[in-house]
Amino acid sequence: MSHLHIPDGVLPLWLVALGWVVAAVYVGLALIAVRKGERVQLVPRVGVVAALVLAAMSTEIVPIAYHLNLTVLAGIILGPAAGVLAAFAVNLILALFGHGGVTVIGLNTVVIGTEVVAGFLLFRGFSRLVGDRPGLAAGLATVLALALSTTLMIGIVGLSRIAPTHARDLGSLDPKTLTLANPFGHGLVANRIVTPEQGAPAGDGGVSLTRFAIAVYALGAIGWAIEATLTGFIVSFVARVRAELLRPGESGVSWT
Repeated sequence: MSHLHIPDGVLPLWLVALGWVVAAVYVGLALIAVRKGERVQLVPRVGVVAALVLAAMSTEIVPIAYHLNLTVLAGIILGPAAGVLAAFAVNLILALFGHGGVTVIGLNTVVIGTEVVAGFLLFRGFSRLVGDRPGLAAGLATVLALALSTTLMIGIVGLSRIAPTHARDLGSLDPKTLTLANPFGHGLVANRIVTPEQGAPAGDGGVSLTRFAIAVYALGAIGWAIEATLTGFIVSFVARVRAELLRPGESGVSWT
């Protein structure tokens, strides 16, 4: 939900450059951190989790135009450092398939990377509060992390001063009227990885940032609940079969 679906040439250059600078800091710190771990285990684990996140983020749930990021799950299993590297790889591949422009890879890495790190930290915090219920901790962490990253995405759109409807697809929800129209016009599930987003000149058919935010949060709340439930079930299963994957440091991978 928080992924920026913005083509190249829409965002101002200063914002694109800032995104790349911050993303470079994220990735640089992550690379430094993972050097302390066992790379033989780290590389395939990052690859598998990144593939899972890529599959989720490339498939849209109609009619709420929501993508199951599974980035909080990535943060929980990989840790913040390796999770950021997986997020960068996913954003790069999605951009090459036209799922947002190449120039916004930096901003998307910041947004999704923040989601990964926040999800990891929130999961650790909630795990201490709820005790031996990792699924519940993961679900709570997912909702808050996604809310945070969505707010960050809306903030970026506000800073860019572009028409908000050019920032992402809202599916069958009309942000001007906040009503749904023909929710299944393109099928039950629409795969957007092979249909690049098309940009439009700023100011053409846009809505206010406030109304855009209301629409995004309204759809997001539904998506967060779905993703929190799915993430909770997956983490509960992992806790039963490979509990060490949920406890940093026990699997030979550097987590910090």
